[in-house]
Formats: sequence, C-alpha cells, structure tokens
Amino acid sequence: MVGGLVAAVIGPQVVIWTRDAWPTAPFAGSFLGQAGLALLALPLLWMLRAAPPQSAVVEGTARPLGTIARSPGFVVAVTAGIVSYGLMAFIMTAAPMAMVGCGHTVGEAALGIQWHVLAMFAPSFFTGHLIARFGKIAITALGLVLIAASGLLALAGLELLHFWGSLILLGVGWNFGFIGATAMVTDTYTPAERAKVQALNDFLVFGTVAVASFGSGRLLNTSGWETINTLMLPLIAVVLVMLGWLTLHRRRATASATVTQ
Repeated sequence: MVGGLVAAVIGPQVVIWTRDAWPTAPFAGSFLGQAGLALLALPLLWMLRAAPPQSAVVEGTARPLGTIARSPGFVVAVTAGIVSYGLMAFIMTAAPMAMVGCGHTVGEAALGIQWHVLAMFAPSFFTGHLIARFGKIAITALGLVLIAASGLLALAGLELLHFWGSLILLGVGWNFGFIGATAMVTDTYTPAERAKVQALNDFLVFGTVAVASFGSGRLLNTSGWETINTLMLPLIAVVLVMLGWLTLHRRRATASATVTQ
C-alpha cells in the first residue's frame, strides 16, 4: 500500500520532469526515467526473502474447478472483480489522452493520474475495517456506485476539475470494488481448493484488464471520451443487480436452514 502511494507521487513527477529531456524524441526521457526507477528497485528485490513453501498437505477433498466456477457466489464475485478492475483500467488508460485532446497540458494530465493512483491505494488503510463492519457485498456495491459516479462526472464537462474529480472517484471506487470482490472470492473455496480458484480468478480479471487497456485508446480515437464513460454504466448496473440477487439468495438460504433446524 505504501509503495503504491509513493509511486503515485514519484511516477507522474518523473513524466513531468523528464518528458522533454530528449528534444528529438518526446517522452523518451520519461521511459528512461522509469527504467532508472526499476533499476533502483533491484537491490530491494535482492534482499527480499520469500516465505518457504508449506510442506504440509492441505487436508480435505477438492471439488472440480468447473463446479466451483458455476457456483453463484463465484460467478458474482468474479464478475464484480472483472467489472471493477476492467473499467478502472479502461478509463484510466484513456483519461490522459482525453485530457490532452481537450486542451489540457501533459503536466495536468500527469497530475490527474497522480491523484487517481493516490485514490486507488490510500483507502486500503481502512477498506478492510469497512468490509468487516458493513460486509463484502456492501463495500463492493459502494465501489461500483463510485465508479458510476466517476463516469457521470466525466460526462458533465471537460474542465480540468471534471477530469481530476472523475479520476479520484474512479480510484476510490476501484479500491472498494476490487478488494470487496476479491474478498468475496475467498468465500467460495476451501483451503484445498485455494490455489486453483485464485488462479482462475486472476486469469479472468487480469485478462480482462489487458483487453480493456488495449481497446481503450482505439475506442477513444474512434468514438470519443463521452462514449467510453457511457458504456460503463450498463455494465455497473448489471453487476449491482447480481449483487442484490446474491444477497437475497443467501438470506433465503439462511432462513430456510433456520426453519429446517
């Protein structure tokens, strides 16, 4: 978490300071600056000592992955994670280009990303407490609502504060939505099933993120900033309905079990 906050400040500043360092190649200095930061991380990685693998065999019978993947809890949790992270990457990738295209400077676009990344990681200090108090589904839903609010703010205008405010809401929404959805996934498996279920979840989520990142710039170029922000609203609505359905489904299951006892 702390690393993300530090990177949120240093990364955009490196872009601002170095983008014109090589006059004949705009932004080449920014890439070299990023490479330098990566090299600075090598000594820290060298000192890292990962925990040794557990030799004990996890007890319990593992269900087939297909059975778990078809369970309502898993489907809803993974869908919420995909939409939360995918939309964040989709909007974040397009936002700097949209800002520059609307007449804002590269420095202002970089600062917008700085505030966005700070908003992504700063809430992590208390997100866990919110989940413990209000529940995983509630915090996931709140995150999706904030992402929708970021889209509505982006649609309200093209001034600098519209972009920055939208990116801040997007960052906080990602934090609540993705962390909440990831916590929901942990309810769907036993210790013996953990590795394969988490692997499937990560594959689906980050595969979607890759596709969203690649497609964002092209859609911005062909359809515009307004279309990008409009498209995410129905996706969020679908996931909110799914979260509401899962909540009712679990309440009915709990009530049925209580009556049976």
